[in-house]
Amino acid sequence: MTTAPSDHDTDCSVDHPAGPLGWVDTRLPVVGVFKREYVRFPMPRSLNLLWTVGAMLTVALTLMLLSGLALALHYTPSAADAFASIEEIERRVPGGWLLRSMHMTGASLFVGALYLHLFRGLYYGSYKAPRALLWLIGMTLFAMVLVTAFAGYVLPWGQMSYWGADVAGKAIAAVPGVGPLLERMFLGGDHPGDGTLHRLFVLHFTLAFAVLGVVGLHIAVLHVSGPGTPSGRPPAGPSETLPFHPYFTAKDGLALVVFALAFAAVMFFLPSLIVEPANYRPANPMRTPPNIEPEWYLLPFYGVLQSVPSKLGGLLASVGSILVLFAAPWLDTSPVRSARERPVYRAGMAALVVSFILLGMAGARHVQGVWLYVGQAATLYYFVHFLALMPLVSHREIAAAKRAP
Repeated sequence: MTTAPSDHDTDCSVDHPAGPLGWVDTRLPVVGVFKREYVRFPMPRSLNLLWTVGAMLTVALTLMLLSGLALALHYTPSAADAFASIEEIERRVPGGWLLRSMHMTGASLFVGALYLHLFRGLYYGSYKAPRALLWLIGMTLFAMVLVTAFAGYVLPWGQMSYWGADVAGKAIAAVPGVGPLLERMFLGGDHPGDGTLHRLFVLHFTLAFAVLGVVGLHIAVLHVSGPGTPSGRPPAGPSETLPFHPYFTAKDGLALVVFALAFAAVMFFLPSLIVEPANYRPANPMRTPPNIEPEWYLLPFYGVLQSVPSKLGGLLASVGSILVLFAAPWLDTSPVRSARERPVYRAGMAALVVSFILLGMAGARHVQGVWLYVGQAATLYYFVHFLALMPLVSHREIAAAKRAP
């Protein structure tokens, strides 16, 4: 005859903490799971500093969520009061100027670190099996962050905010048939106004917490599939791994110190890098700024949008430049993962980075004059890289692997 375990029974095979926490851990092994996944979790010895960007992203996201919650307590999402509420935050709310500076700086550095994280994945083949699901979740996060960032850019309701929403509405209106309806749904009327701000405020607030949830899923999948390596080859055995703590926590900690110094330098000494002066003027529907442009991190996609003469074609190319990233696991089927061992692909990655930067520069110059040709050439190579270079190089490397003895 067996009896049910009492509250005093413990599993001696598991290292539970003492005291009340140990009592909880025997029934809900939070501490045990944390130790397994974040203390003893084996990490490849060969990971370089690019693998510390994830820690930077986590800290920056937390900082933006906390500062955003504080800002939302004082923000008014209406065309008549939005700009005034931002001014009140800056001038009258204790520490409000610091909260807003932290939020804006965090957004710019977060997306910058996200681009670096994305480059690392493309360069080292992190999208290949068994990490295809991890890549798809990461790309979903990337798209969500861009939408969240755009919504946040409109909320201050300055000149650039207003006209940025207007340009986005006109781009949506280019969709055949349903475009005008989608534009009205987006703007909440015929032009940017109260409806636009209400929609984007709810979108910005909701997506911010949705991003946090998807980040948790992203990390969970990472712990199932395991991290990649710079060589593209998994560790051969325990001798090629180290526990996450203290080795990689120390490396992440050092990277976070450098990140914090860069964050403080931009926020206090170089705010002009992330702030558009025209956005310090209230929105004026009767006065169009000479140069309408989004934040720097959206400029490459804005460059794609403007490089295509057709409005619909530009919209499709701009959206397609993000969607094509989702297809990377199926476009690149080579057995070789890392660009370190793929000279042709490595050269292609260098050209991709150059084309992406040129697209941003072309977008900042409204793709006028010679920048029209630069933007079109960069857009062309961007898609050639994914739709032609990746499959061709994969075919060549698969054939070489079959010929190898």
